[in-house]
Amino acid sequence: MNKSAKIFVAGHRGMVGSAIVRRLQQAGYTHVVTRSRKELDLLDQKAVHAFMAEQKPDYIFIAAAKVGGIQANNVYRAEFLYQNLVIEANLINAAHEAGVQRLMFLGSSCIYPKLAPQPLKEDYLLTGPLEPTNEPYAIAKIAGIKLCEAYNHQYGRQYISVMPTNLYGLNDNYDLNASHVLPALIRKAHEAKQRGDTELVVWGSGTPMREFLYADDLADACVYLMEQGYDGPLVNIGTGTDVTIKELAETVVKVLGFKGQLAFDASKPDGTPRKLMDVSRLASLGWTAKTRLPEGIALAYQDFLAKLG
Repeated sequence: MNKSAKIFVAGHRGMVGSAIVRRLQQAGYTHVVTRSRKELDLLDQKAVHAFMAEQKPDYIFIAAAKVGGIQANNVYRAEFLYQNLVIEANLINAAHEAGVQRLMFLGSSCIYPKLAPQPLKEDYLLTGPLEPTNEPYAIAKIAGIKLCEAYNHQYGRQYISVMPTNLYGLNDNYDLNASHVLPALIRKAHEAKQRGDTELVVWGSGTPMREFLYADDLADACVYLMEQGYDGPLVNIGTGTDVTIKELAETVVKVLGFKGQLAFDASKPDGTPRKLMDVSRLASLGWTAKTRLPEGIALAYQDFLAKLG
């Protein structure tokens, strides 16, 4: 990528989009284009097409999506399916119509079947039933992958898809009704520490295993793939290692300095038993994650405290 290339980052105010913008700026890219939701409603097809026709970016990163944890995914099923389908369809089609050759679509590890073999290889896509709690979100993301593949096949575009594992980092969502497990644990542990609680209740049994990637590492991988001119099939982005939710909670309380006991509420859903990414394709392309979990949690906690003011 030329340092003066025009690069549009959709979803720049979110955790992933803001990390990509930071990475691009650190690398010396001088023409990064962003639009807030007020400036450009990605659900408005005409507005998106008009924006793309006017701007004609050289590269696009699609990090815009309606996202949330298990509860939000399960409750707002229609919104998660509809809004994500519309956002990605508007952006990908408008990019094509504007003649944009290079685009990166960011998906999610939830695209893989609930009981797929571990670790999750890219080839496992569409080989079995999805996890029911986040099926609408997963289906929308799968549609985005297939839309990119279709434009590549039919029109010779270079629209690539990457599948991040569970993410955390700066600008994360700490709303307990909509957040993912790690930011929720950070907030719960912080509040329990402030109150002087002797116990911290964690949703689920604590036995599911999850992989966690610091969002700035994801951004580094995304920019790396674009700079390398990667033009192949979808790529998993993760660390290749995982921990149990119990181990995660223990790490969070240690980093935050909460001295109480952990308790697990098995009446709450666990979700998929295990979700570990096979990152051998990414490693073969020359990239590996750098930020260790305790280090990343400490950085995320500092950001959380800064947001509290």
